[in-house]
Amino acid sequence: MTKATHLVALLQSHIDGDEEQFLTVAMQAAANEARLGHGRVAQQLRDMVDDARARGTTKGRARAVPLVQPRGELANLVAAKYVDTRLSSMVLPEALRDRLQRVIVEQRQAHRLRQHGLQPRRKLLLIGPPGAGKTMTAAAIAGELKLPLFSVLLDGLLTKFMGETASKLRAVFSAMTETRGVYFFDEFDAIGARRSERNDVGEIRRVLNSFLQFLEEDDSEGLIVAATNHPELLDPALFRRFDDVIEYALPDAFVARAILEGRLSAFDTVSVSWEQATGEIDGLSQADLARIADESAKRTLLAGRERVETADLLAAIAERRAAARR
Repeated sequence: MTKATHLVALLQSHIDGDEEQFLTVAMQAAANEARLGHGRVAQQLRDMVDDARARGTTKGRARAVPLVQPRGELANLVAAKYVDTRLSSMVLPEALRDRLQRVIVEQRQAHRLRQHGLQPRRKLLLIGPPGAGKTMTAAAIAGELKLPLFSVLLDGLLTKFMGETASKLRAVFSAMTETRGVYFFDEFDAIGARRSERNDVGEIRRVLNSFLQFLEEDDSEGLIVAATNHPELLDPALFRRFDDVIEYALPDAFVARAILEGRLSAFDTVSVSWEQATGEIDGLSQADLARIADESAKRTLLAGRERVETADLLAAIAERRAAARR
């Protein structure tokens, strides 16, 4: 990104009154100065931005100004958007919430850590079953930090041509140095599978080696979040490259009830036998429970009632299980 582009983006964010976007562009300018060898200027910019964020001087939410819209080849590799998701909108076990909150706190107080030669967590590996909240976590981190969420498109990244995938992967990592954001690699096992278990003339092995190198060398301001439903397939070398490996599990009865009650908060649930309902949720994910709550709400409304009954939930659970078996 050229200095002229930074100036245009800074002016646009100032005109829009978007202070958070203004500071985000300033961080990108700092990264550019660092690449040019202007270390003192880069550090001065970073310190000023960190100090401004620590004082809570920013207001409003960042918007998807043209600066974060992928162009050229990158447009086929990542999808960019701003999100309103927050950690408070997720029902999580306390230990898991604490670990995610620690990431947010370290990012918000990065200036204090850097003053003591420390770096905030910014490379996360999320592992666990489908529908457990990994994708929503990436969105929540982006929402909490008011950063754009860049979802890496695997169908655009992975090609059948040798060497081309690694080149596209380099483009994604280069974008991280240009634009601060949360870069989300879903279905990460497609890239990070064990090198010894693939019989594909070495192409995937080269892609994995490239990813390991890019991840090791990356010193951008962005966050890298990778997620997989199959951690057993990942190459062992990957785990030590991430700052944190966070494991997700299917909800227990306490979490399940919180999800259902939260989704049904607009209805009367006083007659629901939660013990009976949550006793049937074994093996269901957070995403399944959200759908079950929505189906129960529809049953209630279409029956002309405002009170959700236990039978509504049990019927929705049975339907969801039947659909999952197909």
